[in-house]
Amino acid sequence: MSEVELTAAITREGPWFVARCLEVEVASQGRSAEESLANLQEALELYFEDEPLPADLAHPQIQTLKVAV
Repeated sequence: MSEVELTAAITREGPWFVARCLEVEVASQGRSAEESLANLQEALELYFEDEPLPADLAHPQIQTLKVAV
């Protein structure tokens, strides 16, 4: 068994925290950021039981920006 490092983004949606993997389309939720991240880790492990690791796996660049509204 090998390990791969992936990137997660966590957002708040109502009473839930939603954790999304930025390299593959897998997401999970929880009542705290920590719980959503733990649930995402489990979901990713289950996902990769049936799906191969993408050959072109690259970490996204995360940037913040200001937008006039």
